[in-house]
Amino acid sequence: MAKATCTVCPHHCTLEEGQLGICRARRNAEGRVVAENYGRVTSLALDPIEKKPLACFHPGSKVLSVGSYGCNLRCPFCQNSEISMARAEQVECRTMTPEELVELALEARHRGNRGLAFTYNEPLVGLEFVEDCACLAREHGLDTVLVSNGYVCEEPFRRLVGSISAANIDLKAFDDTFYQRCGGSLGPVLTAIRIAYEAGVHVELTTLVIPGLNDSPQQMEEEAAWIAGLDPAIPLHLTRFFPRYHMANVPPTPLTTLRDLERIANKHLSNVFLGNV
Repeated sequence: MAKATCTVCPHHCTLEEGQLGICRARRNAEGRVVAENYGRVTSLALDPIEKKPLACFHPGSKVLSVGSYGCNLRCPFCQNSEISMARAEQVECRTMTPEELVELALEARHRGNRGLAFTYNEPLVGLEFVEDCACLAREHGLDTVLVSNGYVCEEPFRRLVGSISAANIDLKAFDDTFYQRCGGSLGPVLTAIRIAYEAGVHVELTTLVIPGLNDSPQQMEEEAAWIAGLDPAIPLHLTRFFPRYHMANVPPTPLTTLRDLERIANKHLSNVFLGNV
């Protein structure tokens, strides 16, 4: 059987027949890489939109949040490792079509729902399902929100953003060494942020501040200045770390650290928010 190379993310996994990619969600099936997690939903909840977090996109509204399984990074501090680091057989799923999911979103309109949010795990490892749902949602006047690590190839992401209304992208650190520790690299994430912004998507960014790893003032200065170069009004969420996954012994981020970084970011940006405080 022929090998196949995945073109969704920068890992470009070249897979033998039947082999899963790094993300644990994409597989070589008869010489073609397919999203094995297509339509497989592990989590479903009607959330306040601020929880995504989106602070400046229709505040006070709600969004039907959808999770699957799999992720193409390996962050040792992962906040949702139960599904993002899992294989299909390790999670409980229900299979849903785009039509079924959009119908649920429409039924929740009377409760303040604006649309769909793909979140909890890394949604772009199931990009095809996100794209199919987003296109259908737009036909019914619903928004689609993407909560993503942004580690994606340009071509598929450019195709997707035309159907996306808003995105919160993790900017984990302004440092490639940090990204290497997470199994990725910074460059593609910065490119994805720029693509989304230039496509007219409402973009907000989140940095989970981890003691001793990405909490340096110089790094925050560089990060905030880069964001401001795109648009100083782009919201940045600085979120407090709590012990999780392989970093369960690391103490929570001191509030003083978070507030010091907030002051630095505020020199460049007009919308800086603190999370998990």
